[in-house]
Amino acid sequence: MPALVDTTVRLLSQEPLVGNVPTASILDLAELLDGAGFAALEVSGGGVFDSAVRRGVESPWERIRAIRARTKTPLGMALRGRFLVGSQPVGGDFVRRFVMTAAENGIDVFRLHDPLNDVSNLQDAGEAITSAEREFDAGLLYSPGPTGETDTLVERAKKLPELGAARILLHDPSGSLEPHRSGELVSALAEASGLPIGIYCQGSGGSALAAALEAARAGADRIACTTYPVALVLHRVAAEGLADALRGLGLDPGIDVPRVWKAAELVDEHIGDEPITPLTPRIAVRAAAHDLPAGLVAALESHLRALSAGDRLDEVLDELGRIRAEAGWPPLAAPIGQVLGSQALIHVLSAARYQVVVDELRALYAGDFGQPPTEFDPTARRAIELVSDGTPAAEPAADLDAVRDEARGLAASDEELLLLALFGDEAEALLHAVRGRARGEEGLVGGSVDQTRAETIRELVRIVQESGVGEIAVEESGMRVTVKRREETEAAPQAPEPAPSIPTPDDLALPAAAVAAPETDGVIRVEAPMVGTFYRAPSPGAPPFVEEGASVARGQTLCILEAMKLMNEIKSELDGTIRRIHVGNGEAVEFGQLLFEIEPALGRPVDAL
Repeated sequence: MPALVDTTVRLLSQEPLVGNVPTASILDLAELLDGAGFAALEVSGGGVFDSAVRRGVESPWERIRAIRARTKTPLGMALRGRFLVGSQPVGGDFVRRFVMTAAENGIDVFRLHDPLNDVSNLQDAGEAITSAEREFDAGLLYSPGPTGETDTLVERAKKLPELGAARILLHDPSGSLEPHRSGELVSALAEASGLPIGIYCQGSGGSALAAALEAARAGADRIACTTYPVALVLHRVAAEGLADALRGLGLDPGIDVPRVWKAAELVDEHIGDEPITPLTPRIAVRAAAHDLPAGLVAALESHLRALSAGDRLDEVLDELGRIRAEAGWPPLAAPIGQVLGSQALIHVLSAARYQVVVDELRALYAGDFGQPPTEFDPTARRAIELVSDGTPAAEPAADLDAVRDEARGLAASDEELLLLALFGDEAEALLHAVRGRARGEEGLVGGSVDQTRAETIRELVRIVQESGVGEIAVEESGMRVTVKRREETEAAPQAPEPAPSIPTPDDLALPAAAVAAPETDGVIRVEAPMVGTFYRAPSPGAPPFVEEGASVARGQTLCILEAMKLMNEIKSELDGTIRRIHVGNGEAVEFGQLLFEIEPALGRPVDAL
């Protein structure tokens, strides 16, 4: 009989639903689901960590511990291979320490997949999970393409038993798994690997439920689901309907459906009247038509609308398909889908292909992320090599001991050190908030403002930051909040939140090199190749990369643009002198906005040659 895994807590703790349900209600929800007969409760993952760090309210580790203290059902976490919960791959020691910390905090089941389906990237984490005596469920991504999904996935499945996997989970991030293919793949993967097979699927129009039922008929022993309100919003499989349907097929999963409906009522109290924008019909239709994750399409549209180019979404999606083919047909789960989507945005908005290449696409080309299913297109390969000529190699993954030395006492434990190493400056604001609560300081959390009102204030700040309005005021329940834009260029202590991002943790990035505009009066103008947030220094308190009047060399970093969840270094393309910096630290910039004016260095005199 198939067992069900509930993902409600994880989905409510990441975009686009994060913040709608207070932590106290999340804990009540976990207690309800704990007694409903689920094989596991998946409570955390990449999207949860990203949302928690960006919001700066509650440590993701705190939430895991709080849920563990109130439940007996095994708790699950979703990891992206060597990426773990971040957007950059890390080393083996880092992976082992993260897994051990998660296990100590209460995680019993790790759902581990590699964004490229390169199973060699699962080895370090798999060994760490089995060493911690926790369950290792290895995921394989289904993503349509011309590479023969069944044969490709079967070959990868054969390698998973030797890595210590307890079962294989067929994961469908784009909602493109058709019901008949679901049954075929479950049978083929089970025969090839000798392991139990589970399925994590999504899709609009009832396709996810149909795929789940066919998987169960074929012998799937684990099926992911969520409560009805969340399933309706995010196009997932509803536990209530799935349990009843399986019981009707003689495959009773042993779920207490009335108890799950009580959990659904609790969720409905908080999101029943809330407009959840990322999965509008317009987005869902295009995601289904292009076989793309709906969250990726939503993020692309959000950035296009910010540039008053919302009508160009179809162009970007078509270009994304071309780039995927040129990049070796990788699956489009996070963060690979975001990398390719970022490149597609740049191509469409700049009306030129591969004149600017995002750093992560260079890393994918260089094999830093693993091996895609097929080889890069030769033309794209040559274009990337030409643009990357002279570009410094990517920095190695963060060393935890070095991060500890740089943290200057901010990280009081391994779990906090891991947050700093994975999320850098963004994690500092969260850790300061945690320290403030420990000292009993008043603030947005635990002080004079309750949790719900704190979220209202943060949402108003986000609206002002993203919309460009000068002032916004809201009055509700006797509380009036006014947020005004401050026109100054001093460094902000915390990076502003970006536009809404991907819900699966299920997290978009716009890394890019600097673009030099045509020369004017002997001065080179460096303009922003993307929408983002401008940072003059690598971290708060650190010296700026450059100052006005300073000399710079070709390839030297000028600034960082934070866009779609990645920090992108903007580099100088010439030797020269910084004549003027036009943007203040922490300010939002638009595509094409002037950032720097650089006076080119004169060539060496003839007698010096």
